[in-house]
Amino acid sequence: MCASTFSIIAYDHGAAEWGVAVQSKFLAIGALTPWAQVGVGAIATQAVINVSYGSNGLLLLERGLTPEEVVDRLTNSDPDRDNRQLGVIDRDGNAACFTGSACFDWAGHHRGAGYAALGNTLVSAATLAAMVERYEDGAGEPLPRRLVESLAAAQDAGGDRRGQQAGAVLTVSAGAGYGGSDVRVDLRVDDHPRPIEELRRLLDLHELYFGETPPEQWLELDDELAAEVREHLDRLGYAGGELKADLEAWARVENFEERLSVNERIDPVILAQLRSTSDKVEGEAAR
Repeated sequence: MCASTFSIIAYDHGAAEWGVAVQSKFLAIGALTPWAQVGVGAIATQAVINVSYGSNGLLLLERGLTPEEVVDRLTNSDPDRDNRQLGVIDRDGNAACFTGSACFDWAGHHRGAGYAALGNTLVSAATLAAMVERYEDGAGEPLPRRLVESLAAAQDAGGDRRGQQAGAVLTVSAGAGYGGSDVRVDLRVDDHPRPIEELRRLLDLHELYFGETPPEQWLELDDELAAEVREHLDRLGYAGGELKADLEAWARVENFEERLSVNERIDPVILAQLRSTSDKVEGEAAR
């Protein structure tokens, strides 16, 4: 199973978030290459993929082995090690990599502070260099966005010399995902002519539905704004009575429950979506 690929693994100290992003000319690469666990680390397994490197590597990290020890333990016992490529990052952002001698050119890896980038069957070393440069320039960005934009830079510099097909981004952080899960982002593009562009689109949608607006930007539902919200909800068929209950009903149907408030305020993202949906219904009715 040869998944010629480029990927990046990282740890964001400020957000306590671990992540992996990957692109490959290989169907559904997101089901195989990226692995991550809160408080443990992240792993990318590629080239001739050994899927057990992911699960076993996380177990070894959880037991306290260093990334270097994990790489050695996994590859030294593998008779096909020369065809493997592996990146490991631990709970503190320490990284180790392995590129087998039989991986197709161009193949190699790079370790930096809190991240590692690796790739094989690349157009040239410029692919990896561009991925590294973009990641380092992206300090302060949310980790999922930073990882995907690093893939985009790598693709712009040449990418996989066979072309594109699939991509994925996976990040984990304690309680940061839907419903308080540890999976903050898990997006996969299994088969697409421009998978990184599609990942960007999906990431935009993820931010729309599950992002967090700073509390100071939320709007008070004063009489004027409450009247406007009431009008939009009535137009959309949510006219059951109490404003907050109707707003919550609409938001849950539209999958915006993560942006609901427990007080008398409204997320401006929710308000913008309510206005847009209402205006669309009004426009269709006027035709």
